[in-house]
Amino acid sequence: MDGWNRGWVVDVSLSVVPLELPLVHPFRIARGVQSVSHTALIRLRAGEIEALGESAPIARYGESVESVIAFLTERPPRIVDPTLLQTILDTVMPPAVRCGIDIALHDYLGKMLDAPLYRVLGLDPARTPVTSFTIGLDDEATTVRKVREIGDHPVVKVKLDATHHIDTVALIRSLYGGTLRIDANEAWSPDDAVRILHELERFDIEFCEQPVAAGHPEQLRYIRERTSIPIVADEDACDARDLPKLIGCVDGINVKLVKCGGIRGGLEMIHTARALGMKIMLGCMVESAVLSTAAAHLSPLVDWADLDGPFLIARDPFSGLTYERGKIVLPDAPGLGVREAA
Repeated sequence: MDGWNRGWVVDVSLSVVPLELPLVHPFRIARGVQSVSHTALIRLRAGEIEALGESAPIARYGESVESVIAFLTERPPRIVDPTLLQTILDTVMPPAVRCGIDIALHDYLGKMLDAPLYRVLGLDPARTPVTSFTIGLDDEATTVRKVREIGDHPVVKVKLDATHHIDTVALIRSLYGGTLRIDANEAWSPDDAVRILHELERFDIEFCEQPVAAGHPEQLRYIRERTSIPIVADEDACDARDLPKLIGCVDGINVKLVKCGGIRGGLEMIHTARALGMKIMLGCMVESAVLSTAAAHLSPLVDWADLDGPFLIARDPFSGLTYERGKIVLPDAPGLGVREAA
């Protein structure tokens, strides 16, 4: 607490290293496949407190683990007092870099105050949603095995592409009776999306995520007006500035901390979306419990969650959020509440 009382903290240090996360199954979406996820782990030490941050950069936006490490090596933010989040985060940083720094600063703040982050933010941990469990693209036999491994998890999200759609959903629905969401990751044309979604309406789909390439909100509006399945923007909704142009084009948005620059950016998106009458999903990349848990602390504010990173990783070096039949359970420890696995 000395740093809080003085308004500054001596001996602030920052380090960043790559983190390799082997997956339970190869994870395939419309844009590619991965067997190991690569993220950037940040450690911020100020006084006696060590705080953790993580970034899972998205290649689609021209960011990578290497670019995050290079930026922080060449241009590390000047941190004298880690409680001055706004001053630190107002410096120019790419979203993936800002995400990792933002999370580490929030972890520090909670640890300094000896309170879980959700309490620092004034949120009720009982109001967390149920998260979906994502099934990536695969052959029929592997898809069946994945569905059986899921068991009675209450919400499943299915990745689709230009060739895997109706038959894939029909197969999964024949085995699974819970809530079903789909994500095309920009794989369809507007007319194909309308046709496919019309055929999928009989399978009781909760919503469809990003059916067409980002950058054409009028195409999302075209699709939304021709299907009963709600439309959620992901790649079209990177940060709060993107949302006004989506008015009337989508039913909801997907907030990912690595797209919007961390917890502060996530809060901006959530409040903007609420003001515009949009529903909100909180999503993730394939990431460790550090980044997934950081996002989970915001989950009492959203309608849907897709925070299944810890489900997909074979050996997570950290522990944090847990689940009770899919419902997110937030850790009670100070800050993020994340611990290094034994």
